[in-house]
Amino acid sequence: MSSQDVLKNASTLASYNVLLQVMFRVLTFLLNAFTLRFVSKELIGVVNVRLTLLYTTLVFLSREAFRRACLSGGSGTKHSWRQVINLLWLTLPLGVLWASLLICVWLWLLEVPDPQGVPYYGPAVVLFALAGVQELLSEPLWVLTQAHMFVQLKVVAESLAMIAKCSITVVLVVSAPEWGLYIFSAAQLVYTGFLVLCYAVYFIRFLGSKEAAKKGFPLHHVGDLLPCRIDGEPMVDWTLAQLTWSFFKQSFLKQILTEGERYVMTFLNVLSFGDQGIYDIVNNLGSMVARFIFLPIEESFYIFFAKVLERGRDVKSQKQEEVAIAAEVLECLLKLVLVIGLIITVFGYAYSHLALDIYGGSLLSSGAGPTLLRCYSCYVLLLAVNGVTECFVFAAMSQKEVDKYNLVMLALSVSFLFLSYILTWWAGGVGFIMANCLNMGLRILHSLLYIYNYFKFSQWRPLRGLVPSPLLLGALVVSAGVTAVSESVFCCDSGWLLRLVHVSVGAVCLLGVLVAVLLTETHLIQFVRTQLLPQFRKKHA
Repeated sequence: MSSQDVLKNASTLASYNVLLQVMFRVLTFLLNAFTLRFVSKELIGVVNVRLTLLYTTLVFLSREAFRRACLSGGSGTKHSWRQVINLLWLTLPLGVLWASLLICVWLWLLEVPDPQGVPYYGPAVVLFALAGVQELLSEPLWVLTQAHMFVQLKVVAESLAMIAKCSITVVLVVSAPEWGLYIFSAAQLVYTGFLVLCYAVYFIRFLGSKEAAKKGFPLHHVGDLLPCRIDGEPMVDWTLAQLTWSFFKQSFLKQILTEGERYVMTFLNVLSFGDQGIYDIVNNLGSMVARFIFLPIEESFYIFFAKVLERGRDVKSQKQEEVAIAAEVLECLLKLVLVIGLIITVFGYAYSHLALDIYGGSLLSSGAGPTLLRCYSCYVLLLAVNGVTECFVFAAMSQKEVDKYNLVMLALSVSFLFLSYILTWWAGGVGFIMANCLNMGLRILHSLLYIYNYFKFSQWRPLRGLVPSPLLLGALVVSAGVTAVSESVFCCDSGWLLRLVHVSVGAVCLLGVLVAVLLTETHLIQFVRTQLLPQFRKKHA
């Protein structure tokens, strides 16, 4: 597959992933708004912080390293797919091991919620861990789906699973609210069960079909999806296993950085369960755009960079045409996430209070809620830039460089935990965001230095994507001032008519910013139209 074909497939995957994540976030957004009316903030805090942390920790530590290693450098061509499948099945016993350890910690080492306000905590811990192990059953199928760009399969599977989860939650919250944590445990099990079922049904029908033969799919029978011995070859490719081990050490540290505030809240008890619930709701609102736009772009273009670039080799020793494409794509991605991040930062400041008031009423809009969301709007800009820079760096690094970067991640993890505790003790929930900003800034600095040195002796300068046009900067500065004045005059205690005036002022300012983007960022607009939006792409590039 040529680099242009890989780029097209990665762009299509990113586009579908963005649409999928938009749907997920909207459903979750509506689901949280709905459940706020039926359950306590303490129960939401336990579910969204304590139990979700158990689930994400188990799943991430069990599979992330395997995913990165098996999707690096064209696993399907440089390694036997049978060996890759064998390696991926190790996620299951690893998941069982992590589940056993984490259940013990969550039940016996952490503070147990009041059973009167949050009933059935013990069974919920076991069921959330079981849901994580159940999801690992689909891991070999997920990697096959990603490697061969079966974008529609992923969209359908995750959409059905999410719809089923939301449906179960709504029905049980309304009909049996006394079930407490059983409601959310059942919904999580249904979600992971639907994922496994959808992937399994698809591949059972696909393998051995004419379509599979036409595409040259490397596996032919359902039995090929199960671990098996290979005549004359080891069970797994040890080079790939060593790369997995390197990524595993890194993924452990990355998980601490990604979910650091939840670990601090869970293990150090710096916030009550009710405050954790409010912080998590604000955190989900603030990260909505980051999750449904930036994360899918990062995941999809990591695959593109990993397939186009040769890991661990300098620019001059690689195919110049493919390096040129990678540099151009990196520059456009940096400009894209920068523009989106700046828009969110500018408009998030003036509309945080209104958004929280509409979403959760005075429960969220009073107190520290608006301040939390304003700070998170600034943090989104750093999230955007870090996602793209790290996805390139992780795809280009050699195994030795990955191991070296693990030490950097270790230092960042330790400093993050320390800063989180100190800043949260000093500033409450805002301290979590401040600590995240500091650590994210250091990660970005490391990635920028790597990218600069990577292209230093070449003609390409992809970091120019981080420099917006003067006209766009001017439009953003004016919009920030106008919307801040509008909030102080029209929002948010003078009725809905003045709120609509405030929204209208923001819409006009946003239109001005978008016009500035269209006039000055023509190369970015062309990239978005031809690569990120499939409906604008011609069949033959």
